[in-house]
Amino acid sequence: MKKGFKTIALLMVVMLFAAVAAACGKDGGSSKVSVGIVLPTKDEPRWVQDEQRFKDALSGTKYTTDILFSQGSSAKEKENVETLINKGIQVLIICPQDGDAAAAAVEAAKKEGIKVISYDRLITNTDAVDYYVTFDSVAVGAAQAQYLVDHAKGSGEPLYLYAGAATDNNAFLFFQGAWQTLQPKIADGTFKIANSSEAVALKDTKDLTREQMSKIIGQVTTNWDANEAKNKAQTHLTSAAADMKGDVAILAPNDGTARSIADVFASDKAITSYVVTGQDAEKASIQYVIDGKQSMTVFKDVRTLVKDAMGMAVAILDGKTPETTGSYNNGKVDVKAKQTDVIVVDKGNVKKELIDSDYYKAGDFTGL
Repeated sequence: MKKGFKTIALLMVVMLFAAVAAACGKDGGSSKVSVGIVLPTKDEPRWVQDEQRFKDALSGTKYTTDILFSQGSSAKEKENVETLINKGIQVLIICPQDGDAAAAAVEAAKKEGIKVISYDRLITNTDAVDYYVTFDSVAVGAAQAQYLVDHAKGSGEPLYLYAGAATDNNAFLFFQGAWQTLQPKIADGTFKIANSSEAVALKDTKDLTREQMSKIIGQVTTNWDANEAKNKAQTHLTSAAADMKGDVAILAPNDGTARSIADVFASDKAITSYVVTGQDAEKASIQYVIDGKQSMTVFKDVRTLVKDAMGMAVAILDGKTPETTGSYNNGKVDVKAKQTDVIVVDKGNVKKELIDSDYYKAGDFTGL
């Protein structure tokens, strides 16, 4: 009997030790993560670059990070947030796949007392977002449009409009900035809209409501997808009348779609010349700019955006109040924001802004 009691007692001690060890591993051990980061996809160069920059930004501090990718799925994004919550994060930095759909994920984080920083894209219709780190998206659209205005040829120039995804709040902000700049030049006859009946119907309205923008974006969305942009451009050019060709202006929302759209327009013999916008300063598009295939890109120095986001996270972890420069209404609350400036890059200043600043190496390109 005594031997049996000793065996049971020993088993109980072992089980208790195992339970304590497991608890330590979960809450106080090496698996503890300070900052959880969720990015949209590994399939675009921009987000892979951000991954490394986030790691670099936190190196040298006492804090740790775990970075997960949603691969274009809001369900995967929510799963990623739950994984990070279980790792004990104190701050969540998230670039939503879909601004509305991400609300449920960040509300789960908020319930656990986690501070939420919306990164680059705003999470909408929830009060669970504490801060927003962003480039001035309205200014991006305005810069793209101003480039088209500055390079307009005479009057009656066909204008092709394209937009990002209707699920991305930034797509509306980009389009808002662009439309406010383009609309007076549409109204005075400098441009004539080639590919959106909804835009034609609203050509005399400078300040569009969200619903009005939705109608236009519904016709010209690329969903941030290069193939969808290509197909849409082909459809538009196939159905375009002769007076909608010649010298044309193209509002393309970002670099990935700009290259696809540019390739389509370049292959149409009835297009004499085109001016096409972009954004993100992707390597492939910088080569296009150097080669004269893409007119410009809006350079958003992601190094600064990453530093701002991680600086905000570290301030929170250190018990300080992060610095902000403005706010954005997300449909539910005004979210305090830190805004980062943007730079227009074309053939004339590409070396100065991107090579001399060490963003890229000269050897990455030909024909500089």
